[in-house]
Amino acid sequence: MLSLFRTARVVTAPSLALVLLAVASPASHAQARGLTWGPAPSIFPSGARMAVLSGDPARAAPYAVQLSMPNGYRVPPHWHPTDEHMVVRQGTFLLGMGDDMNPTTIKTMRALKVGESADAKATMHHYAMARGHTLVDVSGQGPFAMNYVNPADKPLRRK
Repeated sequence: MLSLFRTARVVTAPSLALVLLAVASPASHAQARGLTWGPAPSIFPSGARMAVLSGDPARAAPYAVQLSMPNGYRVPPHWHPTDEHMVVRQGTFLLGMGDDMNPTTIKTMRALKVGESADAKATMHHYAMARGHTLVDVSGQGPFAMNYVNPADKPLRRK
């Protein structure tokens, strides 16, 4: 099992500024809330940014984060050992279930619009894609971990 925050821990303590890099310009909605943004941990494909809304995703306690994804951003099939709740705040978040993300399965993905939500129960294999610049709140019970269905999909970048 791979822990999302084993190599890039994001916390809400004063040291957050040292952990996260400065952001260029996340959505105005997020800026209005005064969130501190940085690159998503290295378990995610490159290109996403993340801000902690509450809690500490690395601890065995409730947490909430917001992911900012550019248009076309994809998260290959994966699963989590705990339940995950997602709420779309901006853009369109495409969500699919199963072990294969390909041109055929992409056409069948559920398109979640602003305000809509979805749950992925523990061990449920799923994948995602952003249409337009997309913000999604993700919450659950930590510690957060992400396991790719196909080990070759695991990002190779390291911090």
